[in-house]
Amino acid sequence: MTNTKRVQGYKEFLLILPFIMLVAVFCYYPLYGWIYSFFDYKPPLPFSWDSFVGLKWFKLMFSNPSYLRQTFAVLRNTFAISGIALAFTWLPMFFAVFLNEIKFAPFRKFVQTATSLPNFISWVLVYSVAFLLMNNSGMVNSTLQNLGITNAPIDFMKSSDHVWFNMWLWLTWKNVGWAAIMYIAAIAGVDAEMYEAARIDGASRLKCIRHITLPSILPTFFVLLLLNISNILNNGMEQFYVFQNSWNRDYIQVLDLYVYNLSTSKPPVYSISTALSMLKSVVSVALLFSANWLSKAVRKESIL
Repeated sequence: MTNTKRVQGYKEFLLILPFIMLVAVFCYYPLYGWIYSFFDYKPPLPFSWDSFVGLKWFKLMFSNPSYLRQTFAVLRNTFAISGIALAFTWLPMFFAVFLNEIKFAPFRKFVQTATSLPNFISWVLVYSVAFLLMNNSGMVNSTLQNLGITNAPIDFMKSSDHVWFNMWLWLTWKNVGWAAIMYIAAIAGVDAEMYEAARIDGASRLKCIRHITLPSILPTFFVLLLLNISNILNNGMEQFYVFQNSWNRDYIQVLDLYVYNLSTSKPPVYSISTALSMLKSVVSVALLFSANWLSKAVRKESIL
């Protein structure tokens, strides 16, 4: 019996081995690039240990007033945009709850599909949609002028007002349906007998949601919330890269986009951008363990 279990264990390990290799290649192998943060690397010159400078670039980030000021501005944008997203983490959960309450199955499937599809659309196409809607001759300005609300087109795409909130709105439109899938799966795992017993006792649909559905999926919500807290510095750069322009750059440039802009500037500063990226990863890991400690302290459950 022991040998049979051991053989079965080897077979199961072989099934997940390709995925482990993919994670190793795409997630861990690139960490070798962190070595550039300890060198004075100037492309296209070959990499040489003669250019080793130790912690020079890390010290420069905290001693140079220009880099320090820019880093604080970038962190302000990063925490602001991530903070708004964090404050509305509950939105996919409630969307999933009310989607589950739609009894007409074809309509429910249509809504779920329609709200999940934007997740597979690239940010370039999302920006194209935004430009067609919000530019000076777009649908929004045309409608406002035809209704007599405005006399001249509003430069939505060139405005720096409410940039953080606008970015959250586009992110929510793109991801809310996909994010709700996790909660839909959690709702599907709730024992149907609990609902039947509640209805026999005279509970309404809202009371079933309040006393059965929400308590059953709250553990999933807290796990995702803590993961989002640990991931607060990782906004990604695609969305902000396509939406940035000369008018909103001071408010839309998040940490990931700042690292990219540094590495593509003229002349490129690969070493500093690598050091920034490295610090971001270290802080993210620290936040993950802090969130895990908070989970164990408050909920008596670990997420790691």
